[in-house]
Amino acid sequence: MAGLMSADEVFEKAQAAAVGATNPDEKALQIDYPALKEKIHAALGDRKVALCHINRFLPEGYEDQGRFNLVLLTAGNVVFDIVIGDSYFRYDVLSVGQLDKVQVIDAMWDNREKRREEPFLSLRLMHAEETHLLLALDEDERKSLLAFAKAVSAARNPER
Repeated sequence: MAGLMSADEVFEKAQAAAVGATNPDEKALQIDYPALKEKIHAALGDRKVALCHINRFLPEGYEDQGRFNLVLLTAGNVVFDIVIGDSYFRYDVLSVGQLDKVQVIDAMWDNREKRREEPFLSLRLMHAEETHLLLALDEDERKSLLAFAKAVSAARNPER
């Protein structure tokens, strides 16, 4: 697979995302970046990451856990859902084969701040009682999410 990322490259993406994860009315994100790099290395080991989708905003249900999350798909079709906050780091790991359901939702949401409806795209990866969400609010995020959906669908339900 071309374009595979190492744990160092995933850390760089997480570090860049952390800078943008603070709203103007919030206290700036306080992350110990050397510790975060070690945690990402410990989580991924020597796995190579094929896709990385960063949720700019935490999906509903994650609010008390951090400021943002990234969902990774390894070359071996393993999903990592990593939540990062000021002093919070959590990740879930599951094989694409463990997914019970994959759902894509393309809809509109009511943006009350801007007083208008705006498009969103979400990918829900469901297994047992857990749901891992990827959200897209703009075109670049949409491309990332659709690539993730395509890869998961191909791995989970290959054409024969």
